[in-house]
Amino acid sequence: MTFPVTLPRISWGDPRAARRALLVHGLGSTAALMWRYGVALAEDGWRADAVDLRGHGVAPRVLDYTIPAYAADLVGIRPEQGDGTWDLVIGHSLGGAATTLAAADDPEWTRRVILIDPAVHLSDHDREVVRRSQEEAFADPTEAAVREAHPQWHPHDIELKALAARQASRWAVEQTSLQNPAWDVRAALARLDVDVDVLAADPKVYSIFDGPLATEVLAANDRVRMTVVTGAGHSPHRDKPEQTVAELRRVLRDERTMGS
Repeated sequence: MTFPVTLPRISWGDPRAARRALLVHGLGSTAALMWRYGVALAEDGWRADAVDLRGHGVAPRVLDYTIPAYAADLVGIRPEQGDGTWDLVIGHSLGGAATTLAAADDPEWTRRVILIDPAVHLSDHDREVVRRSQEEAFADPTEAAVREAHPQWHPHDIELKALAARQASRWAVEQTSLQNPAWDVRAALARLDVDVDVLAADPKVYSIFDGPLATEVLAANDRVRMTVVTGAGHSPHRDKPEQTVAELRRVLRDERTMGS
């Protein structure tokens, strides 16, 4: 039986800020690894909260790691002030899938969604890429290993990615794949009635949101738009942080979502 758990959160920005954002990390990651978004939003006058997903970081361990279970936890996370609705939710990868379900299940949960190379639908190839990546992370959860694989990353990201692998439940990460044999939230994304921007990775590097999948998703909901972060892999905020933050700020300035 699916039931929600209370997720720990960390925050950036003034607690009295008028605009509130929630940041949701990907598989095998943590709240702290969303720091680029937290810093950028705080600099722009937002209050940003990030959560550790179930089985990750210091969040509760459970038996259910289905996407609906991840989403149920998110629906229970609300801004500490205001009307109880997030002005923005940013979800990366698995966090993008869970964010999509949460926003579809509760129309009052958020006014706006930004998905970072979201795991909307995983092919067998993508599943294998994810499986190998997680195996490598757990096999050597050291900063040296992360630095060797990603020498261009900021020292914060190297440190925090290694820590995330040590903190996460390996069983939870494995079960997230096993318990979601039909990894597919396309129908939920198609029915979202809020503005959605996808910041996708560059297919020339590696992306899980491109090609026919992206074309299908964009055609199914005219409130969904897409931008490719050139030269970035699956984690644009770590691979191309300045460019990713610039794209984030650009879409947030758009009158389509911010009003006149």
